[in-house]
Amino acid sequence: MITVTTEAAATAGSLKRLADEGVSIWLDDLSRRRIESGNLAELIANRNVVGVTTNPSIFQAAIGSGEGYEEQLADLAVRGVTVDEAVRMMTTADVRAAADILRPVYDATGGRDGRVSIEVDPRLAHDTTATIAEARQLAWLVDRPNVMIKIPATRAGLPAITEVIAQGVSVNVTLIFSLERYREVMDAYLAGLEKAAANGLDLSAIHSVASFFVSRVDSEIDKRLAAIGTDAALALKGRAALANARLAYEAYELAFSSDRWTALGGARANRQRPLWASTGVKDPAYKDTLYVDELVAPGTVNTMPEATLNATADHGGITGDTVSGGYAQARADLAAVEALGISYDEVVTRLEDEGVAKFEVAWQDLLDAVQKSLGSKGADAE
Repeated sequence: MITVTTEAAATAGSLKRLADEGVSIWLDDLSRRRIESGNLAELIANRNVVGVTTNPSIFQAAIGSGEGYEEQLADLAVRGVTVDEAVRMMTTADVRAAADILRPVYDATGGRDGRVSIEVDPRLAHDTTATIAEARQLAWLVDRPNVMIKIPATRAGLPAITEVIAQGVSVNVTLIFSLERYREVMDAYLAGLEKAAANGLDLSAIHSVASFFVSRVDSEIDKRLAAIGTDAALALKGRAALANARLAYEAYELAFSSDRWTALGGARANRQRPLWASTGVKDPAYKDTLYVDELVAPGTVNTMPEATLNATADHGGITGDTVSGGYAQARADLAAVEALGISYDEVVTRLEDEGVAKFEVAWQDLLDAVQKSLGSKGADAE
């Protein structure tokens, strides 16, 4: 449910503190109603929101409802466009409109924030060549400098990231669950910057974030801990996701203090910031701002569903950096999980596979809903 309240500014103290700690607050949602009602502009003005992320599930919920899309659907039906074209016309229109609303933030931050992300067709997640082509097409369709193209961190996605960055397109790498894959993502980004430099491009114009998923790690590991059921196992519930994310930040610090990075930084390249994704708490036993309060670190992004954004504004506990310096405990927590027979590698591989599959299902559901709407609108026009 979209909320627009004049009291928003009065309760945004925790959000301001979060931003002051160096965390960029992005909204993990978008719809035409949110754009046209003024809600997005309200969140930017009063809730410290400086970016927007989308994914196939978000668009499936927005467009699948039909609300706000009736006129465009009718026009598309009259033109006889394919369902794939119709979906891309609607999603890119929303991203373009959101990018325009966020353009002042983009200008004020030198391109660091004010970003809107749109994902490549999830059915292409294991096809490098098609992902590159789709990324170029999306950048062209949206035609805004503050768009970011989301590419999944699958094995096939890694070379696509390098090539798209090399062509000067800013990228949001999504569906990162494992530390090993995250290191490969950062390597792909640096390789892309090196190719972009060789191509004579201005590195300062290229930005990237790496979306490291949080709550789904706890959901999967907590389920296994509960099945074990011992006191030692239950004591570890709610710790794995934070440990995983904190060690990702450690990996980020190492990668962006290397000699390789120093050379690129000297050429005015931008760091690829860690973005905490899937930060809505799934377990009602946990505080609803857990993955915000406990993942505060400079140079990061936290993309939140509106419920988490509102909860943070209302009762977030922002107490400073809660990531740096916690690496030894994080390693100990993951080691304790492994010691109970829960395989970290098996869990993160499963989560990546499930993440791609869930987005494929959401995308197909969206295509089916739009196909049905196009059929009915076309019939009405006859």
